[in-house]
Amino acid sequence: MHILLVGLNHRTAPVQIREQLSFNDCNLRMALEELNGSQGLAPPRLTLSPPALPSAIQESVILSTCNRLEIYAVAPAIQEGWEAVERFLSQVQGIPGESLAPHLYRLADDQAVEHLMRVACGLDSQILGEAQILGQVNQAFQTAQHAGNTGPILSHLFAYAIHAGKRARHETALGRTVTSVSHAAVRLAQAIAGDLAHKRVLLVGAGAIMETTVKALQHHQVQEVACINRTHARAEALARLAGGRAFNWYHLPQALAWADVVISGTGAPHTVIHRPVVESILPQRQGRPLVFVDIAVPRDVAEEVGELPRVQRQDIDDLQASLDENLAQRQAAIPAVEAIIQEETAHFQEWQRGRQVVPVVVALRQQVQAIAQQELEHALAQLPNLDPREEQVVTKLVHRLVNKILHQPTVRLKARAAQGDGPEYAQALSHLFALTETEPPERALSAPGRNGTSPVPPGRHRPAITSLNGKSGHDRS
Repeated sequence: MHILLVGLNHRTAPVQIREQLSFNDCNLRMALEELNGSQGLAPPRLTLSPPALPSAIQESVILSTCNRLEIYAVAPAIQEGWEAVERFLSQVQGIPGESLAPHLYRLADDQAVEHLMRVACGLDSQILGEAQILGQVNQAFQTAQHAGNTGPILSHLFAYAIHAGKRARHETALGRTVTSVSHAAVRLAQAIAGDLAHKRVLLVGAGAIMETTVKALQHHQVQEVACINRTHARAEALARLAGGRAFNWYHLPQALAWADVVISGTGAPHTVIHRPVVESILPQRQGRPLVFVDIAVPRDVAEEVGELPRVQRQDIDDLQASLDENLAQRQAAIPAVEAIIQEETAHFQEWQRGRQVVPVVVALRQQVQAIAQQELEHALAQLPNLDPREEQVVTKLVHRLVNKILHQPTVRLKARAAQGDGPEYAQALSHLFALTETEPPERALSAPGRNGTSPVPPGRHRPAITSLNGKSGHDRS
């Protein structure tokens, strides 16, 4: 099985492309159903019939943020898997493949693993080391898990990647001077409009990113803040946090007439501020300039708004030009973060190599235990006068002999797998013991991530095979 990645981000695709491939909560769930081959009712943009992905894709996670869309998948063949994911993206969002292909990157196996590690650590973000991406990676996995799209490989991969992201923020300076999209948006607004302390700032939207924006405005000592959202109660809650006022959504023209700066970041799947509305309030402003900083993807503010006189419109692709006060400090932390990524990648690769020999270990234990159980029953039948205690002693003796005999082969086979030549040793073991064909690793291992379970944290082990006495032990090897 191969780990595949097909994606695009802020470096390979402009916001005009990214917003077409952005999944909100509803579309993301429906897209995961398509990836999973389910037959759920799709919204208008999801028109796949039959599903775009055949059984070539066995596990999948969709990571959709304002700056990237990445699909991680497990497939038996690399090229076929890449092509299946690209067909899915083209069909599910109605974008011709030839228009999409120039913006996509394809990675497989170790490169895909390392890329996810870098994403989770914030090294691949538009703003180096941004904190939000780790939560977004975790949420992407949880959503795919609940949809039934994850299995053992991606569950372990994302567990190691999330662990790497946490280490990067706690063990290096990367997270100590972090800058968010919200802070960059406020700095960009200040660079255009001047000192914000005495400006009127309107926040459009009331999600988590707007809460971070409020903190950034408070850092810049902004005195007048207003909030507007389609759900007025959420606008009021954000306004209380900001110490400002809340507008009803139908008062959007009045709110725009009031503001000097508008920072917008809703979760709407389309633009919410259009040229006619802004044009209608310009006479009331009497020549006062109006600055829009749109950090939503898909964008909230129509492009034509920026064509109006005394109106400036910036979107998320313009944030890179804003000042980054702590960039040098975070850049200095990159080597330490890279070392963490290499460690966690190596741990995952060791697990991945080890699971190649699990079916043989399972088959060997099952065969030896079956023989031992048969011989035990035969021996006990020849000793009808044993009392329960004596029978228990004999049973434990056989059980301990089996475990001791199998311990070293199991340990050595796993050690060889960690060094990369496990399949050869597993084949030899199968031949020597005439083992019957075993299940593939995907089935032989329980699949963490399905049925609501969590990915296995690095360093943890799952229960081993049930012993002869019916009790479950732990694999100490």
